[in-house]
Amino acid sequence: MIVSVAVHPTAQVDPEAQIEDGVVIGPYCVIDRRVRIGRGTELGAFVRICDCVEIGPSCRIYDHVVLGRDPQDFGFKGEESWVRIGSGVVIRENVTIHRASGEGNETRVGDGTYLMEGCHLGHNVEVGERCVLANKVGLAGYARVGDRVTIGGMAGVHQFVTIGRSCMIGGLSKVVKDVPPFTLADGRPARIHGLNKVGLRRQGFTPEERRRIREVYDLLRTGSLPLRQGLKSLLEECGQDPVVRELWEFMSRCRRGWTPWAHRSEVEED
Repeated sequence: MIVSVAVHPTAQVDPEAQIEDGVVIGPYCVIDRRVRIGRGTELGAFVRICDCVEIGPSCRIYDHVVLGRDPQDFGFKGEESWVRIGSGVVIRENVTIHRASGEGNETRVGDGTYLMEGCHLGHNVEVGERCVLANKVGLAGYARVGDRVTIGGMAGVHQFVTIGRSCMIGGLSKVVKDVPPFTLADGRPARIHGLNKVGLRRQGFTPEERRRIREVYDLLRTGSLPLRQGLKSLLEECGQDPVVRELWEFMSRCRRGWTPWAHRSEVEED
């Protein structure tokens, strides 16, 4: 039973939409029938929530956001698919997030993520927890972003690209290959310029953890073996090392290839 939902008189909310307590719906919002909005979420003016969208509790959705429009995919045939937004997500003005392509698939945004003005998340995109996407970032279909990634303004991410956790992507970058965890990437096309040192410190990685991450990447960069063979060799030598295992698992899932390192003179060193 809905006890305390504040709906502006100009808003249009389908009576079958599932709206939990404490939700605020601003002027001129339009909310379709197959929508679920969690407790305490607030919608600004002119927000459009289409069918097959689920929004978690305590989210803040600003003016002119559109969630759940059909994917921009010629293969989409009207099948049921979803947009699922986690808890505590902030979605600023003019953001668009499209439904997935494929029966039962979903476009997902993790808990605590902040999407700044004008971002676009295409079909089947997955964004992890506590990420920050700055103004006008575009993620093409099937892109995947790990937890606690920061992407600078107006960066573009190619379809099927995966960005590992705790990365930093520079503004205006063109990301066409997978970016491995813990790194700093920038450029057109993007190149790896070192580790995300500031981000790792802010995220609570210990000095020992940061040192080990640097050691593993140094071994891969300076070794005589190709990247995949070098990782496999490290895995055989120290298979219980969590950094090595994470990089190997990331490499095993690569679909676009691994973003190359910048010229040595451009790489940030400790």
